Amino acid sequence: MSRTTRFVLLLGSHLAVLGFGFALGVYFLPVLTAPPAPSAAEVAAQARAAQWTARFRRDLKDSDALHWGEGTVTVAARSIALAGELAPGPDYKLYLSPEFVETEADFLRLKAAMVRVGDVRTFRNFVVAVPEPIDVARYTTVIVWCESFGQFITAARYR
Repeated sequence: MSRTTRFVLLLGSHLAVLGFGFALGVYFLPVLTAPPAPSAAEVAAQARAAQWTARFRRDLKDSDALHWGEGTVTVAARSIALAGELAPGPDYKLYLSPEFVETEADFLRLKAAMVRVGDVRTFRNFVVAVPEPIDVARYTTVIVWCESFGQFITAARYR
């Protein structure tokens, strides 16, 4: 094996390992730095005040092995809670939409009509406060979206 071939193989293998390590870091860093998830009791307390209930499902069009949500979502006037799980990832945002979406293209098409509720910082259960000016009754769907990568995670129609 020539010296140039050996150099190219070593460089390629090192770059592949570096890329793989970076990808693992992007995936696992949010898990390692996430705050403690709300307990089942906290989520249940939020659920008792809910006006609507919906389900995140793994089988949506743009959901895949790395981008999914699963569980029961409860929507109240001042909070939205999940009893379930989300695939780990960075920079998740919770949106309300006037229409159900299950693809990135649909999300981008309707984004101007949506309202961003807040950040989702945990991946097993969450409770997100709904800011005062937002009227959840004006919307029909709750969506989790990865802002950093422009990636659809999951959605559920609650009305």
